[in-house]
Amino acid sequence: MTYSEEKKTFIILYQSGGINLSEWQDFNGFDEQSFFGSFIHETPLFFKVFALFILGVFVFIIYKSVRSWMSNNASPLIKARSKAVTKRTEVWGGSGESSAHTSYYVTFEFEDGGRLELQVRDQDFGLIVEGDRGELLYQGTRFKSFDRVKQTEQLNF
Repeated sequence: MTYSEEKKTFIILYQSGGINLSEWQDFNGFDEQSFFGSFIHETPLFFKVFALFILGVFVFIIYKSVRSWMSNNASPLIKARSKAVTKRTEVWGGSGESSAHTSYYVTFEFEDGGRLELQVRDQDFGLIVEGDRGELLYQGTRFKSFDRVKQTEQLNF
């Protein structure tokens, strides 16, 4: 149902007496009998401060995530010759009944000596070997791809 259809339905119900708006005229916000009213008036200050702190942490995490996402989207796609110099993993979670999660990182060194560590997918992590040279494509802090350049040297086994 579209907004205009809902609006027409509301008007028809109101005109036919199906909706009583007088019930809403006495609404004075949250009184002391409601959940929020009792939380505001009866909860000790420590719990109010703790609840506000937890809410603030959630708001901060969401803000940082959205800011990082927007910054990466605004960044240009950069393609640069680089070398994979190190790889590392970070394992977190996994206590008790919960499963562990692994994040994969590769540090790339550019021709000018600058380095950049990017989080990569597990499939890419498995294909990149330390010492590989190639074309790195990234956007902000987002890894896009790494196209390895094959060595011209013959490998002796």
